[in-house]
Amino acid sequence: MAAQAEIGIFGGSGFYQFLSDVEEVRVHTPYGPPSDRLALATLEGRRVAFLPRHGRDHSVPAHVVNYRANIWAFHQLGVKEILAPCACGSLQPDIHPGDFVILDQFVDRTRGRKDTFFDGPETHHIGAGEPYCPRLRELAIAECRRLDIPVHEAGTMVTIHGPRFSTRAESAWFTREGWHVVGMTQYPEAILARELGICYTGIALVTDYDTGVAQGREPVAIDEVFKVFKANIGKVQALIRAMTPQLAGDRPCSCEEEARRAVVG
Repeated sequence: MAAQAEIGIFGGSGFYQFLSDVEEVRVHTPYGPPSDRLALATLEGRRVAFLPRHGRDHSVPAHVVNYRANIWAFHQLGVKEILAPCACGSLQPDIHPGDFVILDQFVDRTRGRKDTFFDGPETHHIGAGEPYCPRLRELAIAECRRLDIPVHEAGTMVTIHGPRFSTRAESAWFTREGWHVVGMTQYPEAILARELGICYTGIALVTDYDTGVAQGREPVAIDEVFKVFKANIGKVQALIRAMTPQLAGDRPCSCEEEARRAVVG
């Protein structure tokens, strides 16, 4: 029987080392190889597929991640719902390292990334007014509250191209616009899932204050990001464990239907 999964989770080895029945598989896609092998396991009674978007040794920086291959690999395994934790920097003084932000919007500041599965002759004009699955967002918020995880129930992520961090001027601009966090991976990941009718939720873990937010602080450095992320990995795991048994059932949201309506012709 071919490998299958119901739920896709973006996360490296720290997310599945505690599982006992992991099967690693290579998935070949029409868009090239995904970032790494996928780890299949049973979590809380559900078949899940884990994929480290940067590779398990963080050898794939954000600007060269094969986002299409990653999402297609999940799709090929049968995944209908994706939980997408990611690290981010705070753009607002009331959003602190260690907080979670359940994203509801993004601003795309990337360039040249392959951001659609449909380059013609078949064309899809997917709606992006509400780019994240509202059902998964509500579930993530509720479980954060139940687990006493500090959470912001909505937030806009500015997706920068990377691999560099923002200048002080860029960061100050993002803050003035009222955007909440900054990261490198939500675009086009979220919109590619949307094109395929896969429910997707962005779970942003704040690891630092971005360069223009807290005056007098040293600019963000990658060792700080990893340190805070590792310190909070248990909270991410707990949230995923809490959400997983409530998934893989009926999907009373419009994600799948909106993907069908996007087809031209």
